[in-house]
Amino acid sequence: MALRVPKAELPTELGENMIKQLGAVPEPVEVVWHNPKVATSNLEFSAKLAEWDEADASLKSFAHMAVAGQVGCGWCLDVGYFQARNQNLDLAKASQVPRWRESEVFTPLERDVLEYAEAMTNTPPTVTDELHASLLDRLGAAAMVELTAYIAFVNMATRNNNANGITSQGFSDACEIPLAARAGTSAAAPSA
Repeated sequence: MALRVPKAELPTELGENMIKQLGAVPEPVEVVWHNPKVATSNLEFSAKLAEWDEADASLKSFAHMAVAGQVGCGWCLDVGYFQARNQNLDLAKASQVPRWRESEVFTPLERDVLEYAEAMTNTPPTVTDELHASLLDRLGAAAMVELTAYIAFVNMATRNNNANGITSQGFSDACEIPLAARAGTSAAAPSA
């Protein structure tokens, strides 16, 4: 798939900061920069999400990757795995998110979070009262609200990237453990 919207030219300082942080300018930022208000709002909200700390970082990372795998956002799956590495999360587990149902590395809580992320991503959503109550009981209200809002934001981002034709940018190539293929596919992340 090719980009459906060409890359816009970013302000020099922003581009340089992105390269310092990630080693490259993320294509979603370049595409969305055609509307700087939308791009800036997205960047600001993403930064605020990074400050949230009620829900465990690895649970949010796994949820992000589960949504990306389900929606088919190769870029999000790629960068999510790369960010898990940079946050010193368990890469053996993170690499297995695309095939979490078949993998034996996840705890019952992690499996429920992955199921919840996919249930929120389904159209229409398929979150059950039982799954929500079980997570609420184990995580607490503050973490549950955070996890739910985080998954909702990731859904917006993955669908935006997918609709704009943004695919894997190769961030996960720096990770020492390969990202597993999603069950029933030949590759974990769609490529260009």
